[in-house]
Amino acid sequence: MASLSAAISRSSSSPCFPPPNPNTASLSHHRNIFHSQCRAFPLSRPSLFLRKGLTLPPGRESSSTRICASVADVSLNLSVEEKQLPKGDTWSVHKFGGTCVGTSQRIKNVADIIIKDDSERKLVVVSAMSKVTDMMYDLINKAQSRDENYVAALDVVLEKHTQTAHDLLDGDHLASFLSQLHQDINNLKAMLRAIYIAGHATESFTDFVVGHGELWSAQMLSLVIRKNGVDCKWMDTREVLIVNPTSSNQVDPDYSLSQEGLEKWYSLNPAKVIIATGFIASTPQNIPTTLKRDGSDFSAAIMGALFRARQVTIWTDVDGVFSADPRKGFEAVILKTLSYQEAWEMSYFGANVLHPRTIIPVMRYGIPIIIRNIFNLSAPGTKICHPSVIEDEDKQDLQNFVKGFATIDNLALVNVEGTGMAGVPGTASAIFGAVKDVGANVIMISQASSEHSVCFAVPEKEVKAVAEALQSRFRQALDAGRLSQVAVVPNCSILAAVGQKMASTPGVSATLFNALAKASINVRAIAQGCSEYNITVVIKREDCIKALRAVHSRFYLSRTTIAMGIIGPGLIGSTLLDQLRDQASVLKEEFNIDLRVMGIISSKSMLLSESGIDLARWRELRDEKGEVANLDKFVHHVHGNHFIPNTAIVDCTSDSIIAGHYNDWLRKGIHVVTPNKKANSGPLDQYLSLRALQRQSYTHYFYEATVGAGLPIISTLRGLLETGDRILQIEGIFSGTLSYIFNNFKDGRAFSEVVAEAKEAGYTEPDPRDDLSGTDVARKVIILARESGLKLELSDIPVESLVPEPLRDCASAQEFMQQLPKFDQLLSKKQEEAENAGEVLRYVGVVDVTNKKGTVELRRYKKDHPFAHLSGSDNIIAFTTRRYQNQPLIVRGPGAGAQVTAGGIFSDILRLASYLGAPS
Repeated sequence: MASLSAAISRSSSSPCFPPPNPNTASLSHHRNIFHSQCRAFPLSRPSLFLRKGLTLPPGRESSSTRICASVADVSLNLSVEEKQLPKGDTWSVHKFGGTCVGTSQRIKNVADIIIKDDSERKLVVVSAMSKVTDMMYDLINKAQSRDENYVAALDVVLEKHTQTAHDLLDGDHLASFLSQLHQDINNLKAMLRAIYIAGHATESFTDFVVGHGELWSAQMLSLVIRKNGVDCKWMDTREVLIVNPTSSNQVDPDYSLSQEGLEKWYSLNPAKVIIATGFIASTPQNIPTTLKRDGSDFSAAIMGALFRARQVTIWTDVDGVFSADPRKGFEAVILKTLSYQEAWEMSYFGANVLHPRTIIPVMRYGIPIIIRNIFNLSAPGTKICHPSVIEDEDKQDLQNFVKGFATIDNLALVNVEGTGMAGVPGTASAIFGAVKDVGANVIMISQASSEHSVCFAVPEKEVKAVAEALQSRFRQALDAGRLSQVAVVPNCSILAAVGQKMASTPGVSATLFNALAKASINVRAIAQGCSEYNITVVIKREDCIKALRAVHSRFYLSRTTIAMGIIGPGLIGSTLLDQLRDQASVLKEEFNIDLRVMGIISSKSMLLSESGIDLARWRELRDEKGEVANLDKFVHHVHGNHFIPNTAIVDCTSDSIIAGHYNDWLRKGIHVVTPNKKANSGPLDQYLSLRALQRQSYTHYFYEATVGAGLPIISTLRGLLETGDRILQIEGIFSGTLSYIFNNFKDGRAFSEVVAEAKEAGYTEPDPRDDLSGTDVARKVIILARESGLKLELSDIPVESLVPEPLRDCASAQEFMQQLPKFDQLLSKKQEEAENAGEVLRYVGVVDVTNKKGTVELRRYKKDHPFAHLSGSDNIIAFTTRRYQNQPLIVRGPGAGAQVTAGGIFSDILRLASYLGAPS
């Protein structure tokens, strides 16, 4: 057993195969045998293989050596016309991952992309078919665990590739590939059997086995392209790429030897389309190796550098590089461009961008990398290139200094602190020397300028060993009190913000930490390098997703993104939702205003959404996903979304209980927009408290629609006052319902008849007494009086009710309407008297600022007065001021109806957006 194990270890440099059929000794056949059975050893340098002097199993040593030597000798003495390798922009490099070549149809799609690429020359790097590399590793694991199922597992690999080949190829192409495939499988069976017996496999032996997936996919793709009439060669990159393994489970390309290998290979295999294997390479000693996990991207970048290609395109299953992990980030966006350094930083911090080392080869020659989606060819992808190129391409765009955010989870923070550390040379060296001794990886380091403490982040699985090593190394200092503690903070994550010149841009750090503060995220440690490419913070692991979404939204959403909760989806509320639906895209595209309705609540049910309700289907969604109404939960949901910078509650009810919450909402930083008159016309102290809070907190409270629906009455009054004018009197017809009634109460018509007509037309409340009582007008009068500086209560306003006193206690609206005709005579008499005097009746509200009082009453006006020329349900308000004393300022227009009222609310929402920074 020992001798067999030794043989396997030695075979990592020279796998053993049975001799070829002696009856077929043609040169081409010998070359095929050399490629298939000695594929681990580059044809360009066979002498290295022969010089190894390896000991092969008894009975096979001479034949194997003899064959390899004879083929090598023939290959070296071939007289061929060598083709010089052309380099430069004529070459375009593509890399297709395992998902891209995962099925026969996908391989056909890849071939189509290659054929349609109009580049003069193309080199294509391919991975193994999806899951095949894992299957190959599983073969090794099963064999060295002495699990006989490795044989069945290898048969599955054979079947997968056999079936794919039958789907793609036919004729000689199919026969050629299947012949090679079966030879490879037979060889693998022999190798795996030896591993099974020995119970272990060397790293190089494993690398040789797992690399077969790339060999098979490259051969199949090249044959598919040749089948379409395109001259194409396939390259075993182990004959070209030479790498030096390092102690950190990585490899460093040897560009000089690789360049020699490439030029030699191309001289023998000139072609304008080359399909190359990704992932695999050789050492300078001809030992097969790999570029480790995700190494195919690295292969493509190295090839791009060797060919000095125009660009390297990495084909994946996503549209490009996201600004954050879309599984965590709130509406992560595809980045149009990234600098090499930005991509490097994001890769290091765990973003699924590229293999971190992929960028190094192409950056040296300024070769751009394009990340594209093979399943969405219309998407332009993300371009990774030199910053100067980005600046040239984006010079018309506003610079976005923060490009993306990345996170690393499952970390622990180690804090070493003590007064004895300050000014003591070698302390940091001792700390990190101890960390190195246990083989731990330090992710981030932070040290205060006082030198009182050093903290750093390591993977959580390594923190126990790190802590014990530090305790041991600094035992004497801890006992003497020079160090106070070696503390471990478990369950941490790192959040990194990445961007070109980000750290030197004023306000970026402030915005980042403000977003974290608003989301109630506590920052444990901070690190910011002078390279200006990232700001890193350590936070609790459970806060990671919330923190990522908070900072991403703050930088990527519009400053005027507003999370809204709509209370009361009745006639006015539902009309507002329809208006928001129709205008949302225009506001976002043209004005950078992003309005998100996060919740809709009625008295019985509510609908909540994490990212915004689809307003085209809100009624349907409410029926499907609605839940029992809970106002506290509703507000917490809308405002608790820390990923949207601003929150607004839109109260479309007339409920005094809802209005009672405004003060609390404003204190929490929630903006309030409402047509509900109850808060501003309620107790004076409540109104004064709201206005004071609004001024102190910079939280906005808009209520234009409380007076005159969509007419600019409140804003006009405020404009007059803020510019120094003095209000003398405000007089107006404030009720659209009563305006309609008295505009049509003429020509001998009965008052009850006109009221019934208004009710039928939908101008009145379900119970017309709510309009005829004058209370609604009185509320509007008290609102304007308070806005004018008068400290009046609603009870201070005398109101002339149009509801006959005997009918005020009617049990129902229906009974009221039935009894109303009995009282027509009184109002008919007043109307007739006014008509005879050349006047009209109008129901008005008056704010007499000079005498500090207000009234609501039925008045008579001359027929040439502006109040006499209304139509429909128009409102009209006259402002008599010091400036407008002889000719009052008139505001006139529709004062009732769901459309205009909802429009007034919408206008307030846009006014809020303007205050928050939307462009004018």
